[in-house]
Amino acid sequence: MFNVFKTFLFLACLTILFILAGKLIGGNTGAALAFILALGMNFFVYFFSDKLVIASTGAILVEFHEDPELHRIVEEVARQAGIPKPKVYMIPVETPNAFATGRSPKKGVVVVTSGLRKLLTLEELKGVIAHEIAHIKNRDILISTIAAVLVGAITYLANIAHWGLMLGGLGRSEEEEGNPLSFIGVLVGIIILPIAATLIQLAISRSREFLADETGAKFIKNPLALAKALEKLENWNKIYPMNVNPAHAQMYIVNPLSGKTFLKLFSTHPPIEERIAKLLKLAK
Repeated sequence: MFNVFKTFLFLACLTILFILAGKLIGGNTGAALAFILALGMNFFVYFFSDKLVIASTGAILVEFHEDPELHRIVEEVARQAGIPKPKVYMIPVETPNAFATGRSPKKGVVVVTSGLRKLLTLEELKGVIAHEIAHIKNRDILISTIAAVLVGAITYLANIAHWGLMLGGLGRSEEEEGNPLSFIGVLVGIIILPIAATLIQLAISRSREFLADETGAKFIKNPLALAKALEKLENWNKIYPMNVNPAHAQMYIVNPLSGKTFLKLFSTHPPIEERIAKLLKLAK
């Protein structure tokens, strides 16, 4: 419940930042046009992102006869979650990882790598599948898209304000144009607002990962299985990072890019130690 509250709090903060960004360009008309443009772009991404992501990763549809064990696990966990069974895809790479996509539970897709299938025990595999089905159940793809719409709009408005400032306009009054504090305020806003929006978007991503861990563990009533799987996946991805689009990194159950240490605020995933600690606490 706490992670759900945090998510909506973060979305509210993004909305406030959007309003502030709209003020930078000196009126509601420019803000509305920029928001409509960002909305249109992200509307397209929302409806077609699953196909684009699957195509870009080289994932292949797995039929039931090709891996009946994997299909049975997906079907069992989906039944426990109360959603339709998602389609199952596999990426032919040795680095173990997984992600989910699809704009609704009826359009859900679970993607695993061939390395994940080889590395984990059946109970650990069920924990990972439960995490991904939790993302589908919690409609995290929708929430991520809303966040992306707002961040995109804020960034676009800041760019408009930047060019307006360079051209000496922004619709400011003569009194404001002669006020150096007004100029500094706009300049700071142009720089700070997109950064703040991106940090909030990353915080939403981390919050949804915690929630998917908790929700998935409750589906299968086995938090320890997911905790063990996360530890294995983190160690392997540090040694053998995947070659993925950085924009897609937040979708994976653990960060697939590298084993380098990132500042927590700039990370798409919570520290694995914190995730495991929460699962161990849940198991008790």
